[in-house]
Amino acid sequence: MKFQIHKSSLIKELLDQEDTTNSYTITIKDKGPKSFKLKDDTGEEVLIKGSYHLANLLQEAIMLENETGEISLDKITEKPTKRLSRIIKDIHWRKLTRNIDKDNLSSSLQDDKLENKNLSIYVPETDKNAIDYFTELTNSFKNIKLKLVPKNLSQSNVKNLYKDPGILSLSFNKKTGKNNPYVVPGGRFNEMYGWDSYFIGIGLIIDDKFELAKAMIENLVYQIDNYGKILNANRNYYLTRSQPPFLTSFIREFYSKYNHRVSKDWLFKQLTTAIKEYENVWMTDNIRLTSIGLNRYFGEGKGIPQETEEGHFDYQLSIHAKKHNLSLEKFKEAYLNNKIQDPELDMYFVHDRSMRESGHDTTSRLDAHSANLAVVDLNSLLYKYETDFAYCIKHYFNDEFKFQNKTLTSDYWTSKANHRKKLIYTYLWHKEDGTFYDYNINKNNIQPYVSATNLYPLWSKICTKEEAEKLVNSQLKLLTLKGGVASTSSQMMTNDNPDLPKRQWDYPYAWAPHQMLIWQSLLNYDFNEKAQELIYRWLWLIVKTAVEYNGTIPEKFDVKDCTHEVNIEYGNVGTGFKYMTNGGFGWTNASYKLGISLLETKYINYLDELKDPDTIFKNK
Repeated sequence: MKFQIHKSSLIKELLDQEDTTNSYTITIKDKGPKSFKLKDDTGEEVLIKGSYHLANLLQEAIMLENETGEISLDKITEKPTKRLSRIIKDIHWRKLTRNIDKDNLSSSLQDDKLENKNLSIYVPETDKNAIDYFTELTNSFKNIKLKLVPKNLSQSNVKNLYKDPGILSLSFNKKTGKNNPYVVPGGRFNEMYGWDSYFIGIGLIIDDKFELAKAMIENLVYQIDNYGKILNANRNYYLTRSQPPFLTSFIREFYSKYNHRVSKDWLFKQLTTAIKEYENVWMTDNIRLTSIGLNRYFGEGKGIPQETEEGHFDYQLSIHAKKHNLSLEKFKEAYLNNKIQDPELDMYFVHDRSMRESGHDTTSRLDAHSANLAVVDLNSLLYKYETDFAYCIKHYFNDEFKFQNKTLTSDYWTSKANHRKKLIYTYLWHKEDGTFYDYNINKNNIQPYVSATNLYPLWSKICTKEEAEKLVNSQLKLLTLKGGVASTSSQMMTNDNPDLPKRQWDYPYAWAPHQMLIWQSLLNYDFNEKAQELIYRWLWLIVKTAVEYNGTIPEKFDVKDCTHEVNIEYGNVGTGFKYMTNGGFGWTNASYKLGISLLETKYINYLDELKDPDTIFKNK
């Protein structure tokens, strides 16, 4: 059954009747009649009822390209699980894709974290094709400058580059004559983020977005080749900060599916650069490699990170202002202009930048001591790098891989992985608690903190089956809530000082990457029933939110109260929009696609009914 409609008229009439909250959406909070009449192609009236179906009607009307068009009843009454899958694949990935080309250059340079009047595009001085391309482009814009990034970046020239905020160019495609496209985390972002890209890539691969997934990998590799590391994001103020290393997983999963579409030479190039990143970024003494042979996050640079929201550090700055007998504002001005030296505060920001490099910005687990910690998550990821290198060299290169002047074998990487595993058990494994904890290299002791990151060794396959059972029992029970796995446990929330900033990577908040890693961790060790439960809990929350709130797919959730209405550290991206969500949120989209691909049919049917997870799993 189809309806011929006039787009503007329908939208106005529908919102006038149903949108009582004036949000330009239709949700369960609206107090309208929740029913709307449409005439089908035979002239017969059909009643569309309920927030979900009315929101679908609104979305389908918005998606019409012309003022008059046709809407199918099947789309309006589409089952939630099917609709979300379709919308993410056909619409959301496109909405989150950015291109730094002539048509999009000005919009791509915009940065809502800063007020920019003059915009800059930064290009590596060694990339002649990109320089030629952007020289021609910027000549068409009065307010856009082309700036070059030196081949050998030092602290001093990075600091000079900070003066003019702008975006860093990414890999240039000679065939298209343009920069490669990329997918951003959410609608308000215009830059490509480091670890987000791997999780987004999982969703792209599931949806068979071959070209886009390939471009994402090439963009990450380009960053290593030209900027020295995979950046927090491709903004010039992120040049000193990396992100959690997931590149080898992205390459391996992509090549496993598409080895019939990309050459072995392509794989060789990506792996070569990943090895370069491993050696130059993560294994450099006294930076990210610690004295005990394990790794830490270390955000280089000095002072307050430029991307933070106004007032975020006021609590910390006020402590130091009192020490210097100054008001907060006067101290802040003096400190920012280097008129006051405060080594203790400088060190605090080293820890803060390191915490941001971990991707967990911010969490009480890492606040004020991140640079002192050899962390479970990073060392698990680097173990995965080493085993990925071993696997790819053995399976795709006949166990010989030429790197610079060396021939690397799978045994070479397996030996490194085994050495790291030994150190992980020496320093990070807590036998009595049956878990891994972060290790403070200054205090020479573990930090007993219950966090989703303690489960990373399961994802990297470091544990034995027996240890995996201990880890699941000791940690997962404390982290599992109705809507999924929280970032940290409630037992860790001991400080109720109202002046301290609330941390978005703490209890009771939860994020897609933790869910995705933990699902795969459980499957690695045949905890299949538990994996089904956790997948269901998270997808139930996503589906419930989309059904009740006009298709909303947010950045994060409160999994205790099962809500997306979270106003903490930068708000909740993906929740503010008119008519239809502007692409959802990248890794939340991807977690839905992965979860649906792993979930048993009976649970998918339960999702369409929004069956309460506590009812389903009460006896498990």
